[in-house]
Amino acid sequence: MKIISHKNKLVKFIQNEKNLGFVPTMGGIHLGHISLIKRSISQCNKTVVSIFINKPQFNRNHDFKKYPRALNKDIKKLKKLKIDLLYLPKNKEIYPNGQNKNIKISSLKNKLCGKNRPGHFQAVADVIDRFLKIIKPKKIYFGEKDFQQLKIIENFIKKNHSETKLIPCKTIRENNGIALSSRNCLLSSDEKKIAAKIFNILFKNKTKLLKKKLSLTDLRKKIYDLGVNKIEYIELLDINKLIKPYKKIKKYKIFIAYYLGSTRLIDNI
Repeated sequence: MKIISHKNKLVKFIQNEKNLGFVPTMGGIHLGHISLIKRSISQCNKTVVSIFINKPQFNRNHDFKKYPRALNKDIKKLKKLKIDLLYLPKNKEIYPNGQNKNIKISSLKNKLCGKNRPGHFQAVADVIDRFLKIIKPKKIYFGEKDFQQLKIIENFIKKNHSETKLIPCKTIRENNGIALSSRNCLLSSDEKKIAAKIFNILFKNKTKLLKKKLSLTDLRKKIYDLGVNKIEYIELLDINKLIKPYKKIKKYKIFIAYYLGSTRLIDNI
């Protein structure tokens, strides 16, 4: 595994590769990331993984500062996977002239997480745009846990980087049902138990919601009763109507964002 921090060296290393896979991460490598990486290794001749904590996508400086950082552990995990290249760019290399505030993305940015995180998805699209211009992969891999992000970036790539295909990958969960996330390490053992109960409540009550035997208000109350600090949103949405062109088949997911202590978690079931 090569570790490269400068894009000129990176481009030289991958310049003749026509079947390149790319997995962008912010570090804190867990089994969710590993499933994306293994998928890339199985489908591509070479795999590039990046670790870059993208400050512009954080709405609060406090969240950026407390985001889990474990670079040495991450490097050990990636070496075991035998990836071809780890890209560790500095901020100045990705943003030599600052952000692109005029980047255009789907109107899906205004729903769910976008209501409380202005500019977040534009910042994600901006950094992915920059990585794709440098790496030019055949395939890029995203997890379905961040479903809204996946759909927005998939749409953005289709419009702006048609040579790259986004490959969606299933959410990987712990045995107790919690969706794997780098932020899970910030939870106490009691908070993890609550998060597991929330997954079970959502999973068991989805059919009742669809049949209108239970309301979102009732479900919200059940979750608050478990000891959640704040529910940012809980919505039942037809995922085939989240982004144009709309599909006629109806397929629903429950989307939730909530806080345990000061840690924000999201999920979709």
